[in-house]
Amino acid sequence: MDTEAVRTFVRASELGQLGHAADELGVTQQAVSKRIAALERVLGVRLFTRTARGVELTLDGQAFLPHARNIVTGVDRAVTAVRPDSRALRIDVLGLRSAQAVVLHDYWRSHPETDLDVVTLRVDDPHVAVAAVRAGDVDASFRSVTDPATLPHEVRMIHAFGSPLELLVGPRHPLASARTLTPAQLRRHRIWLPGIAPRSEWADFYDQLATAFDLRIDAAGPNFGNEVLLDILADSADVATLVGSRDRYLWPPNHDLRRIPVVDPTLVYPLSLLFPRTDPHPRLQAVIDHFASLAPLPEAVWLPSWAAAPRRSDAGAART
Repeated sequence: MDTEAVRTFVRASELGQLGHAADELGVTQQAVSKRIAALERVLGVRLFTRTARGVELTLDGQAFLPHARNIVTGVDRAVTAVRPDSRALRIDVLGLRSAQAVVLHDYWRSHPETDLDVVTLRVDDPHVAVAAVRAGDVDASFRSVTDPATLPHEVRMIHAFGSPLELLVGPRHPLASARTLTPAQLRRHRIWLPGIAPRSEWADFYDQLATAFDLRIDAAGPNFGNEVLLDILADSADVATLVGSRDRYLWPPNHDLRRIPVVDPTLVYPLSLLFPRTDPHPRLQAVIDHFASLAPLPEAVWLPSWAAAPRRSDAGAART
């Protein structure tokens, strides 16, 4: 099937005039007519009927149109995938203050020539992010599918980096003066993490964490955002939360909040990267290589059971 004929059909159906489609595509109206006629012969159906105003889709044309659009989109993506610097590298992160965004910003500062588009899909189910990668809506996503058996073959998941956790407390909290804390010292203290979404990877992470160390993790109550959470921590003598060591949080000086590393073992949130198994964006590999430059984790760490351990083969992940 001639993909240019399919493209011509799509534009003619959207514009309703063969002449307008010809002008946009830079060909003659006769060429447009010939392309559509050839496509109709291949399909064995009529796609258009002529009217006083131009052309209208037949029932067969209406049925073919969404598939034709997918063909055109797929061809365009295939072409841009092999054209260096043809489009921005679009990567999904959990939030613009998250560790993923911070690491990407560090990479971009070292490579300011990189055309990078950092987006947040604002979805909790990692399989929705998988679908976005599969459809080409994003080139990569910092999400983890905790059951690899549910990952489609077209999408690959590799370990990106680990994010050590810290306890964030206000000045009145009993643990506020500690320089480091062990997981055992967190027991019986309320760790408030509002907004843990069911079926999300972080829901699974904190369930395993609470079970492993007998922690009191409380996800109750509405999530009014980080600013409200920080205000509550500043005023509270018994509420704490967990944050990633690279996560960017800002608060007024009078809040006097303290970030305290958790050690022996270090509690690590594993961050994975999803991307297409074939024809990944040509600039993605440089970002993956950047992960190797990050500070290594301590020897004694705790990870959830589904964590994708770093492998040497991940260094060349986007090349294979």
